Amino acid sequence: MYSRIFQSGLIIGGLAFVQALPGLSSSDPQETYSGSGHQGASPVVASSAELDGVKYLNKGLVAFGYIPSDFKDSTGDTLGGYGSAIALKRGSWKEGRDGTFSGVLLTQPDRGYNVDKTVNYQARQHEISFVLEPYYGSRKLSFRDAAETFKLKYLKTTLMYERQHKSTSGLDPNAVRSQAAGLGDPVLPIVAESDPRLSLDVEGLVANKDGSYWISDEYGPYIYRFSKDGDILQAIQPPNAILPRNNTGGLNFTSAINPTTGRQPNQGLENLTIDESTGTLYAMLQSATIQDGGTSKATSRYTRLLAYDISNGEEENPKLKGEWVVPLPQKSNGNTLACSEIHFVSENVFLALSRDGDAKGGDDAKAKYKNADLFSIASATDIHGTKFDSPDSPIAIGGQLDTSITPATYVPFVDYLSKTDLARFGLHNGGDIDQGLINSKWESFALAPVGDKSSPDDYFLITASDNDFMTTHGVSIGQPYNATLDVDNQIFAFRVTLPSVPRGSIENSIGLH
Repeated sequence: MYSRIFQSGLIIGGLAFVQALPGLSSSDPQETYSGSGHQGASPVVASSAELDGVKYLNKGLVAFGYIPSDFKDSTGDTLGGYGSAIALKRGSWKEGRDGTFSGVLLTQPDRGYNVDKTVNYQARQHEISFVLEPYYGSRKLSFRDAAETFKLKYLKTTLMYERQHKSTSGLDPNAVRSQAAGLGDPVLPIVAESDPRLSLDVEGLVANKDGSYWISDEYGPYIYRFSKDGDILQAIQPPNAILPRNNTGGLNFTSAINPTTGRQPNQGLENLTIDESTGTLYAMLQSATIQDGGTSKATSRYTRLLAYDISNGEEENPKLKGEWVVPLPQKSNGNTLACSEIHFVSENVFLALSRDGDAKGGDDAKAKYKNADLFSIASATDIHGTKFDSPDSPIAIGGQLDTSITPATYVPFVDYLSKTDLARFGLHNGGDIDQGLINSKWESFALAPVGDKSSPDDYFLITASDNDFMTTHGVSIGQPYNATLDVDNQIFAFRVTLPSVPRGSIENSIGLH
């Protein structure tokens, strides 16, 4: 294992790196932030959603922070992309007497800086500590003061290894490793016949009690478990309908071209979460498989949610116990808004992070949709073990769902683009491409208790962005690069009311009980 602590100082929202910011001035009064915690002004309900007869409340954005785009991890590479997947390190969440909260985030970047082509980036896990000081005031903070509400400090990086302690790679997989006798591994995506290392594009993360963790991957798309030291322990292969196959039925894991059936390139198992009470691991595709409509954004709405029984942690091949269809939201032009993260809420209920690709780092500075939504599978059809697990039986054709399938119920919930919320934290959507512009790619969730006795169903919804390693002063595998734009690693915390959550379950999931 390669793991060492980077001896840098505290990043106070990156403030030591911030210059005067053009485009952030306002004629509206700004409030100097002195810290209010949850003992301060009462949060105001910004919006609500009803699902399965339960009303959920969004009490708005309460904290913002960032890590500068050019920050380096302990290997010397640009930190970048830490928001691809996050999880609270078990036992780290603490509530201070002054109304602040602290903890450590486990974070996973994806496959490295790969704008022109994929690179030999070894998968890794970062640890980032934080102090969260929620702000509930209505007046606008300056960008500098807003960044004080979510202070981040990089701690260390642990590199990840596959069998025989070989480095993993972010390079596009152009070959297939045969099933490994005695290891329980299925066939796996590897760089090449001449370079048989496991290729990973990490997108989801679940932290286990023993320090090991599950990740989901876009290349396979597979689910893997790693030890706390970064060594691979097991791999889960999804149903045949999801595996990328060519026109002769052979596996072809490359992300450079569309397969004939199976997951779309770069639209694999983006989403991963767990119900600890039942030992169920859930993974969801970012959007529809090729045969289910994934050849076009106009028809790729119906994605698949998988459930695996991991209650027996020693079992090499966890059993697929459920599979459902989730209807993703669509733009006004009919194009699908793909899902970048899910989080288990309560029995049958999940949060979903669906979004467009616009804002800072995207094609258009003004985004139209970035939401933490809710969906329920309570009335949805379980299709696992049916004909739909074969690529020959699509769940949808031309964007029309098979009439024998009832999909999940999906409702909008938390809007990241609320003009009021963003303005309170010195941020904006559209306009000048400056440090206050909201990022385009938000890709992760974590939940933590607010601890407010008057509102016991309130939780902080922590969500981070993936900046795609975009910086003008980058280092990738020891080589400098210039991505022509500086996109900081932004992080938000919203306050939400989730009445369906069993009391104490979130606390258990992050190691507080």
